[in-house]
Formats: sequence, C-alpha cells, structure tokens
Amino acid sequence: MSIKLRELIRSIRASKTAAEERAVVARECALIRTAFKEDDNQFRHRNVAKLLFIHMMGYPTHFGQMECLKLIASNKFPEKRVGYLGLTQLLDENTEVLMLVTNSIKNDMGHDNQYVNGLALCALGNIASSEMCRALAREVEKMMSSTNPYIRKKAALCAMRIVRKVEEIEDKFNGRIAPLLEDRNHGVLIAGCCLLTSLLEINPDYVPDFRRHIPSLVRTLRNMVTSGYSNAAEYDIAGITDPFLQAKILRLLRLLGTKSVSASDEMNDILAQVATNTEGTKNTGNAILYECVLTIMSIEAESGLRVLGINILGRFLLSRDNNIRYVALATLQRVVNIDSKAVQRHRATIIECLKDSDISIRKRALDVAYTLINEENIKNMTKELLNYLLVADTDFKEELCSKICMAVDKYSPNRRWQLDTLIKVMCLGGNYVKEPMREKFCRVVASTPELHSYTVIKLYFNMKESLSQEALVHVGVWCLGEFGDHLVSGRAVGPDNQPIHIAPGDVLDLLMDVTRKPPNANKAAAAHALVATALIKLVTRCPGEFERIRKALRRFECSLHVDLQQRSCEFLELLENEWNGSRAGILDRMPVSEREIAGAESRDIGDASIDEVHPSAGGRSGPGVGAAAPAKDLLDLNDLLDDGPPAAAAAKPAAPAAGAPLMGGGGGGGDLLDLLDPSPAPAAAAPAAPAPAAGGPADLGLLGDIFGGAPAPAAAPVAQEAHQMLAYDKNGLKIMFACRKEPDGSSTVLARFRNDLDAPMTNFVFEAAVPKFVRLQMQPATGQVLPPHVEAVTQSMSVVNTTNGEKPLLMKLRIGYVVNGQPVQEMGQVGNFPAGY
Repeated sequence: MSIKLRELIRSIRASKTAAEERAVVARECALIRTAFKEDDNQFRHRNVAKLLFIHMMGYPTHFGQMECLKLIASNKFPEKRVGYLGLTQLLDENTEVLMLVTNSIKNDMGHDNQYVNGLALCALGNIASSEMCRALAREVEKMMSSTNPYIRKKAALCAMRIVRKVEEIEDKFNGRIAPLLEDRNHGVLIAGCCLLTSLLEINPDYVPDFRRHIPSLVRTLRNMVTSGYSNAAEYDIAGITDPFLQAKILRLLRLLGTKSVSASDEMNDILAQVATNTEGTKNTGNAILYECVLTIMSIEAESGLRVLGINILGRFLLSRDNNIRYVALATLQRVVNIDSKAVQRHRATIIECLKDSDISIRKRALDVAYTLINEENIKNMTKELLNYLLVADTDFKEELCSKICMAVDKYSPNRRWQLDTLIKVMCLGGNYVKEPMREKFCRVVASTPELHSYTVIKLYFNMKESLSQEALVHVGVWCLGEFGDHLVSGRAVGPDNQPIHIAPGDVLDLLMDVTRKPPNANKAAAAHALVATALIKLVTRCPGEFERIRKALRRFECSLHVDLQQRSCEFLELLENEWNGSRAGILDRMPVSEREIAGAESRDIGDASIDEVHPSAGGRSGPGVGAAAPAKDLLDLNDLLDDGPPAAAAAKPAAPAAGAPLMGGGGGGGDLLDLLDPSPAPAAAAPAAPAPAAGGPADLGLLGDIFGGAPAPAAAPVAQEAHQMLAYDKNGLKIMFACRKEPDGSSTVLARFRNDLDAPMTNFVFEAAVPKFVRLQMQPATGQVLPPHVEAVTQSMSVVNTTNGEKPLLMKLRIGYVVNGQPVQEMGQVGNFPAGY
C-alpha cells in the first residue's frame, strides 16, 4: 500500500541528494502503478493527487492519465474534483485520450450541483481542443443564460476558449454578451469584458456593432471612480475600488474607441476623471493610470487629454521603482509618434534615465531619446547624447554610438555639421563605432568635395593627438590617402587667412605611428592594410616621398597576413618604372556612386572654412597661424560639460613648473584624460594674471583650448579666513573647498579630499569643468592615493570669473578612483560658491 500525500512530500523534502530524491519518487511511482493495475478504487484519488505533486517535481506521470478520466466519471465530488485537476495538469489539448472525456464533461455541465458545473467549465476552458469546443459550444451558450451568476461567469470564460479555438462559431456568443455587460455581479462583468475583448481582438470587424455598449461601460466605470459603487468595500484594494474591473473596462474601451471620433467623445470625460482622481502612490493606482494612458493614446482623444496622459508617464519616470520607470519609457516610445511635442517636454527626465544604474532602463531610455530626435532638436539631443557618451559604461557605448550616428545621418542640418559630429563620436567612442558607420562616413566625405580639405585637416590633427580610437584612425588613414593632396598643398587657409602648411614627411610620420601603435592590437592587420593603401595613394599626392613610401611598403612584404602581404607586393609592383605612365590614373580618387552624389546635392554643405589650426600638432603653420585667436574649435565639444547655452571649459592639473611638459600627452589610452589632452608641448611661463591666450597652443581636438595654455603658478597657502564649503559627499568620498579672493581679482580654491571608507582609494583623479566666461587652472594633486579616514590629499585651483561676479561661478566635477579593485567614476556639480566669486 502506498503512503499518503503528506508523507510523500515529507520524504522528498528529507532527501539530501538528487539520487535519493529520484529513488523515493521511483519507489512511489511503482507502488502507484501497482495500485492502478489492481484497480484500487478506494485510494485512486489519493494516488492521482500524489502524481500531481510528482508531476510538479518534473517527473513523468503519463501513466496516470486514464485514472483521471475514471475519477471524473465518479459520482463523488472529492474524487471528481481531483480528477478534473489531474485532467488539466497531466493532459493537454493534443493528448489523444482527451476526446474520451468529452461525454463526461457534457454530463457534468448538466449536473444539478453548480460546483460540478464549474469544474466541467474550467476543464473545458483550459484544455479543450477544437473538436471538443465544437461539440460543447451549444451547452456553453445555454449556461451563459443561467440564473446563477457563478455559472454565467464560468461559461463566459469558457466561451473565450471556444472563440479562440474555433473561428467559424466566433459569432455564436455575440447575442449573449450584452446581458453580461449589464450584469451587476462583479465576476460576471469581468468575464463579459474579457470575452468581448478577446472577440474584438480576434475579429476587429465586430467593433462597430459593440460600440452601443460604451455608455453602459462608462457608467459602470464612473460608479467605481465615485463613491456610488455598491460593492466598493468588498472589492477595495489599497484604496482603489475594484482595480481589476477598472483595468478590464479601460482595455475594452481602448478597442471600442479606436478610429472613431464619436466613440472617443463619449469616453473622454470619464478617462479624464480616472486620470485625475486615481491616486498613484501605490502599484494598484499606477496600474489603473497605466491602462488609462494607453486608452487615451489609442483613441481619438482631445489634445489636452493626451497631454494629461503623457504627463502621467512623466510622473512615472520620477518613481523610485525601476519597474514603473521601465513601463513609462516603453509606453513613451509607443506614443511618441502620436504627440511628439508633449513627450518632448519630458526630454530632460528621459535623458537623466540614461544615467540609471539599471541597464534595461538605460537601453529603453536610449530608444526613447532616439525616437524623440527630429530636425528641430537634432543639435541639442546630439549634445546630450555626446555628453552621456563621455561617462557611459563600456558595454553600452556601442549601442549609443550607433544611435547617434543613425540620428545624425537622418536629421543633420548640413554636411559639415554631420561630419563634425561623426568625428566627435569617433573621438569619444571610436572603438565602439561599427564598420557600416565608418563606411558611411567615408562615402559622405567622398561625395562632398567642398569639405575634402576641411575634413582631412581636421582628421589629421585629431589623429596627431590620439591614436587610441579605432574608428578615428581607420577613417583618418583612408582620408589621408584619398585627399592627402589637400593636406600638403598649402591651399587650405586658416582663420587668419594664412595658409596651412603641413609637410609630406609629417603625414608619413603619422602613418608610421599608426603602423607601430595600431589602436587595437588584435586587429593590427586591418589598420596596416589601410596604411598600405594610404601609402600607395600618397605616391601621387606626395611625389617627393617616393622612396620613403617604397621603404615603408617593404615592411609589409613578409607579413603573416596573406591579404596584407599580397597588397604590399602589388603596390610595390606599381612603383616600378613601367607603370609611370598609368600610375596616376590607377591611384586616382575612388569614384563616388551617383546615389551618394544625389544625396549630397539634396543637403546643404555648410561652411567649409577652417576655424582653427593646431600649431604644435606636427604641422608647419604659416605666419600668424599659431597666434590667431581661436574663434571656434574645429572639434568643439566645449559645451558637452555644460547644461546651459554657454559652452563650458574644462581644466586639468597643470604641470608643476614652467617649462615642464603638459601632463597626459596625446598618445594615451582610451580614457577621458588621454582623449582630451593636447599633444605634449613645453608650457610657456605663467603670466601674473591669466589672460586669453594669444600665442598659446590652440587645440584642434576635443574640448578645444581647455587643456592648453601655460601652467598655473603654484597656489599660495589658503588663509584661515578662507570660506569653507562642502563640494561633494558621496560613496565615502568627501571634498571640501576652501575659497579665497586674491588681490588681482582671481580666486584660489583649495580642494581637500577625505576618504571615509575602510579601504584606500587609489589612482585618484579629480577634474573640473567651468563655463566659458571662467578661466580655470589646476595644480597637480599632492597624491593619487587617499588613505582611509584621513584628509591627506589636496589640490589647488586658480579661478578667474571674467564677468566680475555678475554671473555665478559654476563647476562640474568628474572624479575617478579605484577602491577594492573596482574602478569608480562619478560626476558632480558645485554651484554654492559665495557671491562675487
């Protein structure tokens, strides 16, 4: 004799290993099989109940299917209940023996006991096949007219299954739906809404026929929203009356109001009432508001009502619950095409979600932000996305770069802005820009001859600063080969109308640097292949470097990569004398397709003049070029660190003494410090008071002249009367500023760093950015390690507010350090400086 269900559960839970558990189950299954063979009617329901538990554990229980049918045929309700439970769990609609139970279900549907009727209807609604639905549809239809609300509810839910399984009888229940929607019973009303919703989803042609029920649905919903609902106390959840029924009615109204102005007008008032009166402090209210917003955005609602719905989603974005924020972002993405202007009002909140710690929130926010971009806001949105690219996680940068590139390609106002922005992306995240985007950039450049000179000069100077970004190097090398004649011809004119002279030898030096230090060592062959192609192209652009190019190409003759080896050999063959007559034609520029030319002609070119050049980046500038006042940075990312219209200027620690090289030369890795540094150059002697640079190095790379200029003089010790203020306090790091005004009008700010954690902070880096009307110079920090619970490291800054205090001093901070082996990077903002600073 087998054991009881309770004892079986206890034995399985007592098993210490999987093998022991399998042994217990196998032994019990053997006993159950024996009992089934002996036709033990006394304990059949107990054995089936144990099989249900074994089935839940994941073990095969098919041998008990026929026993379920025997229990269903029993006259005892407990056995019948276990039999139906086993039927719904151990069988499915594809099981062959299921047809054998059709007659038993039909008999039970006609039983005098309502609970037996309910068991039969539940089984039919869960696992009925199409044949069973056809056979029992008439009985279900009759039971929908029963005087018992319990049976009417079960029959309506069973009718949902029949409608979904059998297309030809989907209209069989149409006449029975109206009484269900007028019913005063909560369960019947929900079942009727579910049935009608399923019917309309399957066949939208029925929508006009059922719009006559909108007034009754609106009346029911209004009763629930107000205090006049008779069963309010019974179905109240967290202060919301019958939220499940409200959600069902709102979902049904959404289907009935679609593409109908008159139907939408009937429900506008109640939707506004639900959206206004429903409390959104708990999930119950948020669920109702969510369904209400979806209904508002799906029907032909008034513009004010749509704005109300989108504002509700905006409130969702401010919630601390990530699930609610995710739902809000997903909904905003769906409705942005319906009312883009209303969604644009929440753009700042959406952009803020890009900084969320949850990757799913960040990805969804990026999708919404991309959807918001149009011709009017492309510049502002691109600025925000580039600003975020500076601090985005590594695993998120690829998708972010892809979105920016697609938006720029689609909405850019002119070709110059398009190229400028794509170069910014490649400078900030060039290792994450995909191959199709790089190829697109090259096609855009090739199809815009007016910008050939501008683009190749810009790429040349940015490559001189950093070779760490793969996409920048690849497209730069290609452009050097195609348009190198613009670089060395001297025809390009700088901002002071002086020609820009770059020696051919400097161009080859840069290509040799790429050969020696490719941005990605694992893909060095691809970079070398581009360099080889650029070298052979430069034969006709720089004829004076013929022999040097030949020598450089010979380096690739013995490459282990067959493609590179073959290319170099073919290129060297082209350098032989017999090719002198046809070499120029072979090495001419790549032809541009007519499609690209047509695309270029359809878009404005923009200003092709060169705003600024870099005198120390390896070129030989004409007279006066180096001394030209920087009108605008060629790669102007000054505004990336500023929220307002004024562009921001960032500052790094200056060298400790005059004449020492600037910190963080241009070669560096892929981090922000390497990316934003100018090329190494001697620093000029520091003037007594900082003034706009007249002869200092003008940076053609990121953040313009922010990091150029002379190093600041050593800061004097801050007096005791200096103003003390808290600048930053987060994650165990506290930064105090001691501010003091100097006699010459400048201000000295001494930053003190304290580590309140139990572990030291290593590789500590502190950076600051200020608006353009402020000049900032930073001395190096006294150390890069913050010991625990000690204020041992300081850093001095000299600040000059050129507005004499009319505009308040603002400072954005970027802090990086390593603690317990984990790198940490934080952003902060300081705006509480004393008046007059």
